[in-house]
This record gives sequence, structure tokens and C-alpha cells, in this order.
Amino acid sequence: MVSKSQIKLITSLEQKKNRTKNGLFVVEGKKGINELLKSNVALDSLFTTESIFNAPKVKTHLISEQELQKISRLKTAQTAVALFKIPVEISINLEGLIVALDGVRDPGNLGTIIRLCDWFGIEQLICSVDTVDCYNSKVVQATMGSIARVAISYVNLEEFLKEQNSSQVLGAFLEGRNIYETKLPKKGIVVLGNEANGISSDIENLVTQKINIPQYGKSEETESLNVATATAILLGEFRRQENY
Repeated sequence: MVSKSQIKLITSLEQKKNRTKNGLFVVEGKKGINELLKSNVALDSLFTTESIFNAPKVKTHLISEQELQKISRLKTAQTAVALFKIPVEISINLEGLIVALDGVRDPGNLGTIIRLCDWFGIEQLICSVDTVDCYNSKVVQATMGSIARVAISYVNLEEFLKEQNSSQVLGAFLEGRNIYETKLPKKGIVVLGNEANGISSDIENLVTQKINIPQYGKSEETESLNVATATAILLGEFRRQENY
């Protein structure tokens, strides 16, 4: 059974201020919950219609389909809703290739980028403070559990990049060098910008190399790639060049 206070807590976590206040975020569905349960992220409570999860019994609540729908933000609830504890901030890992986001606002884009980082073995994702919260339920849903395997840090991106004097900072720009004709580094920071405005001028001034995904189609209506799509192409080329 789900109490009124539990329903109130779960629904309140749609807002960032309440996630921050309670130190909790919501995960829905079998895959996402199972991925988090296998990670170091601590479970707070699990509400499920089926006894199929490897979770502590004391934190597991068997509920009805009707109760599940009350606490789910999905149109059709998916077996379970879990609350996990937001990890305590850890030190940033500057080894290898790092992705940095400058003002990415769309939850679906951020969720996909987190999933791409997981796929391409990017362990550290740096986000500007105006990037959408990674614990937003839409972001978490879009990661399909990858949020458990990618370290995500929110920083003043301008100050952070200024401190990385020894790191190469590459930024995606329309006027950048063709990535297929450029020798890409194995280590460095790859910056991608806001969906509408790209990389901000303050961050642009800190970029040491501008790179570009060339357009092969002739349509002038296509102004730029979706930021998540661009991330996939860039990371794919970075990893391809590592093997040659």
C-alpha cells in the first residue's frame, strides 16, 4: 500500500527544489530500476506490482496497479516506481575524454547524451549550472539506466575550463574544422552547446580547437544537428580514430 504522505513525496519530486531538499530522485520501469540496483546508488524505497527485484524487503512495497498509476508520471505505468538517493558529489575525473555541456535544456537530449556517454565509454560528463537537472524524471527515463554508470557534475563551466590549462578543449561549431579531416586527440574536453544558441561566447573564448560535422545534404533549411545526434557522431569519430 502507498500512503498519502508517500504519494505526496513522490509527486513532489517532479520539482528540482524538492529533489534537492529530500536528496531523492525517481526511477520508473524494470530496466532503469534494475540498472540502478546493480550500481552504487542507494535505494530509498521501491513500489512494485511484482516481486521481481533484487532489493531489500524492508524497502520494497508491493502495491496494486491502481496505486502504481497514482504515483507514476507515465501515461501507462511500468511495473514499478523507485526512489533512489542522489549521490553525494564526488571529485571530477579528468582522465581520458570528457564531454561538457553548455546550457543543454531539453531533458530528452540530456538523457540521450548520458546514454551515449555510457555507450562510448565516457566516464565523466560536465554540465553547466544552466543545463537541465540530470535527476529530472524525463532525463532519468531517457538514460535507460545509464545514469548509474556516468559521473555527472554541475559546475561553473567557464571557471572549470579556465582551470584546465593543460587540457585541450574542443567545441562543436558550424565554422569548425571537418572532424573527418582532423586528427582528434585521445584526451581532452569536448564541449557541446545549447539547442538554440550553441556554445556561448564566454565558453567559445576558452575553446582551443573548433570542430564541425560536415553537412553533405544541399538543403539550406537544415541549419544544424540536434545536440544529442551531434554528440553521437562526434564520439563515434573520436573512438574510431583511437583505433587507427
